[in-house]
Amino acid sequence: MTVPNSETPPPAQPVEGRVPVFLRTKAKQPTVTYVILGVTVLMYALQYLSQTMLGGTDLPYVLGGKVNELILRGQIWRLLTPVLLHGSLIHLAFNMYALYSIGRGLEQFYGHGRYLGLYLVAGYTGNVLSFLFSPNPSLGASTAIFGLAAAQGVLIYKNRKLFGNRAQPMLINLGLVLAINLSLGFSANSGIDYWGHIGGLIGGAVFAWVAGPMFAIKANAENGLELVDSVNREQLRWAVLLSAGLFTAAVIGRFIVG
Repeated sequence: MTVPNSETPPPAQPVEGRVPVFLRTKAKQPTVTYVILGVTVLMYALQYLSQTMLGGTDLPYVLGGKVNELILRGQIWRLLTPVLLHGSLIHLAFNMYALYSIGRGLEQFYGHGRYLGLYLVAGYTGNVLSFLFSPNPSLGASTAIFGLAAAQGVLIYKNRKLFGNRAQPMLINLGLVLAINLSLGFSANSGIDYWGHIGGLIGGAVFAWVAGPMFAIKANAENGLELVDSVNREQLRWAVLLSAGLFTAAVIGRFIVG
C-alpha cells in the first residue's frame, strides 16, 4: 500500500498581539507503532527461518494465517493473527513503510491504548470481511493499515477547522491513494485480498468516527488557549461495539449457516 506522508498540525506558536494556542497530544512518542513494527518484522524473520529449516514450510503461517476452513473449525484467532504475517520481503516493506508513515502521527493524537485498539479493530474487521466473502487464504498487515488510513482521513475531516486550508488537499490526496490501492486489488490475478482492505477501511472509519480525536478549545493556565481531545471513554466503548461488535455478529451468523 502506498501512502502520503502523515501531516500533523504542530502546536501553534504565540504571535505578538494574538492569544497563544497550544495543542496537547495524547502521546509524546509513537511507542506502540514502533513495537508493532518490531514484532511484525520479528515474525517475518521467524517465517523465513521456518521455511529455511523446515524444507519450505512456513510454520507461523500454518498456525496463524487466514484459512477459512480452519476458522470454521474453531480457530478464531486466525481472524487477527494474519496482521503479523507477510508473504514476502517486499510485502513486509510496503506495509511497514505505511505503518511508519501514518502510525506515528495518529498515535500521538490517539494515545497508546486507543491507537492500539484502532489497529487491532481494523485488522480484525478486515480479516472478518475476507473470511465472509473470500475463500482464498491470506495474510498481511494491510487490513490494519487501511484502517489507519481511514482513521487519518476521519481525523482530518472532524478537525478540518484546525487544519485550515490544508484539510481539503490532504483529504483529496488520501482519497486518491486509497482509491488507487483498492483498485489494484480488483485487477485480475493481483493476489491482493481486496475484501480484507475494504473491511479494514470500514472498521477503521467507524472506530475513528465514534472515538477518534475531536479537539475543543479550552482556557490554558498559561493565559492562552488549549486544544484538547473531547472524546470520552463511553465513546471509545461504543466505537469497539459498533465496529468489532457488528463484524463479530456477522461471524457468528456465518458459523450458524455453516
